[in-house]
Amino acid sequence: MERVRCGWAGTDPLYCRYHDEEWGVPERDSRMLWETLMLEGFQAGLSWITILRKREGFRAAFAGFDPDQVAAFGETDVERLMADPGIVRARAKIEATIRGARIFCEMRERGEDFSAYAWGFVDGTPIRNDGVHVPARTDLSDAISRDLKKRGFKFVGPTIVYAWMQAVGMVDDHAETCFRRGRDAGP
Repeated sequence: MERVRCGWAGTDPLYCRYHDEEWGVPERDSRMLWETLMLEGFQAGLSWITILRKREGFRAAFAGFDPDQVAAFGETDVERLMADPGIVRARAKIEATIRGARIFCEMRERGEDFSAYAWGFVDGTPIRNDGVHVPARTDLSDAISRDLKKRGFKFVGPTIVYAWMQAVGMVDDHAETCFRRGRDAGP
């Protein structure tokens, strides 16, 4: 029997695997939450499949998205990344990722766990939407975006934040007919 997926997954094997194994699955690991937020920022103005196809290149270029290592990147690293065809070479996004690593580390040094911070916005439980009306942003993504920006993060507008919330399972927006719908979400 063939699986019924959300329409956006299409037939591309990479996209289908991402949909089936990652998208909407609650992610609780702070480093992975930060990595996904940074990748969503790189996606701004592009399609997600572009980022997905380059994800391993991003991981190699950004030291496995180890926040401590990325926080130590300097101008030489920015120039190296600008020359790397394995990633999206956008200086502002590269610099925002380095800044994001520094903020992540500062939060941790203050005793703030990034996972607890993120999941605190949904009281630790994924929000299950109706699977029909999928917004590009919500009041909650607006609020999270404002808070991230206040902390100094860049490329975290409400639409990017909502896409991140979907990706990391804070929101279940799987289609009504999708086999993944409700598998990981709360009531």
